Amino acid sequence: MAGFDTVIRGALLVDGTGAAPVRADLAIKAGTIAAIGTDLPAGGHEIDASGLVLTPGFVDVHTHYDGQVTWENQLIPSSCHGVTTAVIGNCGVGFAPCRPNAEARDGLVRLMEGVEDIPHPVLTEGLPWCWESFGDYLDFLGQRQYDMDVVAYMPHAPLRVYVMGERGANREPASEADRAEMARLLGEALDQGAAGIATSRTLFHRSSDGRPIPTYDAAQDEMLALARVLRARGKGVFQIVEDLHLPNSGIGTLAEIAETAGRPLTFSFGTGNTGPHHYPAMLDELAAANRRGLVMKAQVMPRAIGLVLGFDLTLNPFYTSETFRRVAALPLAERLAQLRRPEVRAAVLADAPDPDPALVLGRMVRNFEHMFVLGDPPAYEQPPEASIAARADAQGISPEELAYDILAAGADGGRLYLAMANFAEGNLDAVGDILDHPDVVLGLGDGGAHVATICDASYSTFALTHWVRDRSHGRKRLEDMVHRMSGATAALMGLDDRGVLAVGRRADLNLIDLDALSLSPPELTRDLPGGGQRLVQRASGYRLTMIGGVAVQQNGVPTGELPGRLVRMN
Repeated sequence: MAGFDTVIRGALLVDGTGAAPVRADLAIKAGTIAAIGTDLPAGGHEIDASGLVLTPGFVDVHTHYDGQVTWENQLIPSSCHGVTTAVIGNCGVGFAPCRPNAEARDGLVRLMEGVEDIPHPVLTEGLPWCWESFGDYLDFLGQRQYDMDVVAYMPHAPLRVYVMGERGANREPASEADRAEMARLLGEALDQGAAGIATSRTLFHRSSDGRPIPTYDAAQDEMLALARVLRARGKGVFQIVEDLHLPNSGIGTLAEIAETAGRPLTFSFGTGNTGPHHYPAMLDELAAANRRGLVMKAQVMPRAIGLVLGFDLTLNPFYTSETFRRVAALPLAERLAQLRRPEVRAAVLADAPDPDPALVLGRMVRNFEHMFVLGDPPAYEQPPEASIAARADAQGISPEELAYDILAAGADGGRLYLAMANFAEGNLDAVGDILDHPDVVLGLGDGGAHVATICDASYSTFALTHWVRDRSHGRKRLEDMVHRMSGATAALMGLDDRGVLAVGRRADLNLIDLDALSLSPPELTRDLPGGGQRLVQRASGYRLTMIGGVAVQQNGVPTGELPGRLVRMN
């Protein structure tokens, strides 16, 4: 086929299927992969890819850009890490459907603020609220342009509150009529292009006022009513966050939903830092369910699920201290000046942690055994002797003192990294075991969420550098890591036009210098509505990212092109 728009020559082609890499040329015409081979005819634009790796664009199945897509065109930080399709609406939180009144809107804002750490003022100023139904929301997104494609789940929590009002928000049982109306609205959303239904039954998901997410107590019959809509329509994915370790939960509960739906189900998965570890048995159950014909895929973060701590961020080991709270609202320079005063330091260190049992994080952020200085370049897998607890013990001081002094140092304060989960016995070997399972995909980066707490949207870059290139043991094959965040995730969502480098597929792709690929430390920016702050982590080594054959990033710099659109699922 002559007249190619672009020909990429001599790349190591990793096609997204899990097949071994091959050296080949790839030609693009009209946004589609037109040919793969050697000695292809010339194109209008020729790219020498010698020494580079060519992959499909990554399909990130777990993001929270639900607000950002209404006011922004560049979905940072995901677009810095080779992501060309993002799925929003995860964990059952979002902004549609919503009654057109201030109370209903504020409830969804506070839920997103609490569950996903997106500040109330940012959402209040940024959201245009020009919709009521989920279809209205999709229509609004359909008019906008992005630096990647966007796919949207219908979120269960707004749906439940829309149908049940305060009863839904208060987690009262849904009546038969409630379930029927939720099912009707979900069916409408699927017909309008929703990717499926997303929900949460985890105790960790709370509104900023401390109330559990409205779906936390949702009974299994409510879940099955929604699942039956997917079966009846023959479309959609069921996404769920569940406390799998608790009684009356687990893979069996999820398998019942998947079997009822007759559609793919995907769920968050990982392991605690200390034993006993339940993940091996759960993975065996997952494999058995898939052998029975169900389609169930666990999403795992390929590194520790980590919190970034700082005196200028949402969390630090002292954020529940009364003394710290009194200075927390000061401008940063004044805040640090106060915190460096000996008497203030002594008072903060003397304050007891808040005993409120709802403040689970208040206790977690004092886990000094799994807390480290992240560093530059950032180190996400450090030995136990590098922990704040071990370093403090070696210096003969308390870990609180060491953590405080690190956070108070420098013009903008220091940074600490808390490996909250997936750091079993102080390393990532458990994650490595999970990554080898055939029914696991990469995800849980939470792009767009936890904006001043978590910065994990860089997981794709981490997977390629740490697991494929740098780790001294337990390394993974390049083709497998690429498959688990492109071909496998695209197939999970039913996106059969992307995720694989093959003739006829969309030319969503990355050209990567694997030797030069690296992560920068998270940096704090103030570019959200109202001057809101967020952590952004960038990467070096992505030479080119294309969406439909249009370059959106070149050498880590946005081109300004916005070919991305809302994708309505069939």
